[in-house]
Amino acid sequence: MSAFVFAPPQPASVAVAGSSDRFPVRRILCVGRNYAAHAREMGNDPDRDPPFFFSKPADAVVDSGSTIPYPPLTQDLHHEIELVVAIGRGGFRIAAADALSHVWGYGVGIDFTRRDLQDVAKKMGRPWDWSKGFDQSAPCAPLVPVATSGHPAAGRIWLAVNGETRQQGDLKELIWSIPEVIAICSEAMELRAGDLIYTGTPAGVGAVSAGDRITGGVDGIGEIEITIGAPR
Repeated sequence: MSAFVFAPPQPASVAVAGSSDRFPVRRILCVGRNYAAHAREMGNDPDRDPPFFFSKPADAVVDSGSTIPYPPLTQDLHHEIELVVAIGRGGFRIAAADALSHVWGYGVGIDFTRRDLQDVAKKMGRPWDWSKGFDQSAPCAPLVPVATSGHPAAGRIWLAVNGETRQQGDLKELIWSIPEVIAICSEAMELRAGDLIYTGTPAGVGAVSAGDRITGGVDGIGEIEITIGAPR
C-alpha cells in the first residue's frame, strides 16, 4: 500500500455558526462584476457583460477575527465584501430551478485583491491568479445553515474600514441570482460538497493599509471582522 511522502496538510475549513463543527472547503469560485454599480465603477457595462468566474485556492480562507499580514507584491490591496454560498450537494449541469437544493448554507466573505497586479494583468491579457489567489485572500465568517438562514434574495450587504462605511448595497441588486450562478458554474465543472462560491461585491471597493480594521456583513446571515497587520 502506497503512502504519502510527507504528512498531508490539514484540509481547509470554515467555522459553522453556533457549532464547534467546521465546513471542509474543497474549492473557492468567485463571480466577477455581479453588481451593476460595481461593474460600472470598474469601467464595464453590466447590461452587456455575461458573468465570468475566477478561483482562489481552498487554503486562502481565514476565519473572522483574524489579523492577516499586508500581502507582498502590492501597494494597492482592495476589499470586496461578498455573500458566500456553501455547496453541500454536488452536481453537474444543475438546473437553476433546482440549484438552491444544493446549498448547505451561507456566509459573509471578503475577496481581497492586489488591484495593482490585477490592473497589469488586464492590460497584458494575462490571468488574474497573482492578484486574487494569494495567501489569506478569502476571509469567511462562520457559515449559517440553510435551515437557519433560509435562502436570502434581498438584504443589506456592507463593509466599513475603521468604522467608516465604504461599501453598501442590497442582495436584490445581484445581476445574476444565486440559482443562476450555481447553474452557470455547474455547466463548466461538476460542483461538489465543500465548494464555496463568492457571489460578487457591490460598489465602493477601495484600498486598505496595515493597521486597518475591516468589518462587514449581510443582513440575516452574519458579520465579519478582519485586521490588516504589518507586512511579513
